[in-house]
Amino acid sequence: MLPEPYRLRRHSDFSVAVRRGRRMGRRDLVVHAFDREQVEALVVTNHGPRFGLIVSKAVGPAVIRHRVARRLRHICADLAPHVSPETDVVIRALPGSATASSAELAKQLRAGLGKMNLLVSVSEEP
Repeated sequence: MLPEPYRLRRHSDFSVAVRRGRRMGRRDLVVHAFDREQVEALVVTNHGPRFGLIVSKAVGPAVIRHRVARRLRHICADLAPHVSPETDVVIRALPGSATASSAELAKQLRAGLGKMNLLVSVSEEP
């Protein structure tokens, strides 16, 4: 499950990430990312990446859409420590995500974030 501080909830946050952020298309996903540091007027209380999901009816019936969303939330929870902290990420699931494996979705998400240079290495503490 994706912890509450890492979730995008407001429509305006989704809109900013999709309209003003960068976009990277993959086979089963489109990854939109917005760097919150670019906007000084944007006040955010948490200091970590935030993730939002868009899973439309084109993906399939409700059972399939919810399955895809659960898989993506789980992937985002695993990736959260590796994503730049001041970033909002919106993941748009394409119809192919209904039949893709979780490993394939994770690989595509990681590749999209990597191409946008949003993945940071986690420093090991002594």
